Amino acid sequence: MNPSPILVVGSFVQDLTFSTQRFPSPGETVVGQFFTGPGGKGSNQAVAARRAGADVTFVGAVGADAFAQSVREFYQEEGIHAALAEYRDASTGTAGILFDNSGQNEIVVALGANDFLSPHDIPDEFLAESEILVCQLECNLVAVKSVLERAGRNSVTRILNPAPLREELPLDLLQSTDILIPNETEFIGLLERLESSAPTEEELPHLSPDELGNLCRKLGPPTVLVTLGRHGVHLWSETHNKRIPAVEGVKVVDTTGAGDAFVGAFAAGMQRFPGDLPAAARFANRAAALSVTRQGTAPAMARLEEIES
Repeated sequence: MNPSPILVVGSFVQDLTFSTQRFPSPGETVVGQFFTGPGGKGSNQAVAARRAGADVTFVGAVGADAFAQSVREFYQEEGIHAALAEYRDASTGTAGILFDNSGQNEIVVALGANDFLSPHDIPDEFLAESEILVCQLECNLVAVKSVLERAGRNSVTRILNPAPLREELPLDLLQSTDILIPNETEFIGLLERLESSAPTEEELPHLSPDELGNLCRKLGPPTVLVTLGRHGVHLWSETHNKRIPAVEGVKVVDTTGAGDAFVGAFAAGMQRFPGDLPAAARFANRAAALSVTRQGTAPAMARLEEIES
């Protein structure tokens, strides 16, 4: 298998999704609808990048079960080069997803085989032929740390989406990151680990560009993009400190996977608009806006012709 310019290392999770009019209270049962499909932050981001026009390799781990076989067929249909390590003593990762009629969601993830992903599952030759590496925190953190460090030695641009923000996250991982893409919750969580005070999620979108830029600088990576939902994205680097507005007039159906849509499309946008981070972010904003108009995660990712139109 030939490596691709964009290498995504992370999780595959089979989504088990329930839609309901409202979230149940503790101890309450509500009636809803069920559907299932491919998901996982790493896998979703690989699909988003591929559909946005990039050549993508995905490295992940699965169990020896029916979910693993179906995802191999899915990647083949999507045109993604997939290197899946199979761990027979673990199940393929699964996620229980609940979303209500406003499109908000609650998610519980069982990592399964993702927690067994090893640095040995990520060959050096993949990094040697890649331009951009995309990682998250939904798989074995030892593997994430290893591939970020090795990518740096190969002059690969390293994107880290710190999701889910795990208690055991080593903060020195940020020093091996070129572009950090957290959402509001993850951004504030990282700040709280680095210092005693941080704004609330309600305050964050209303900070001035200078205030938000100063907070981004404290995290360490040279470029930070904070996704702010309907408030857009804040881009900070040594040459940029600006808010990029969200796409307006979007009818929200399901917000699950919107962050993954942004991250994957941003990586593709970096190749589409070399050296123009704001253009890549606007491109990713459109991809994320399209994704929330549909149910599901990977199947909801936007294709290049949709994003461009």
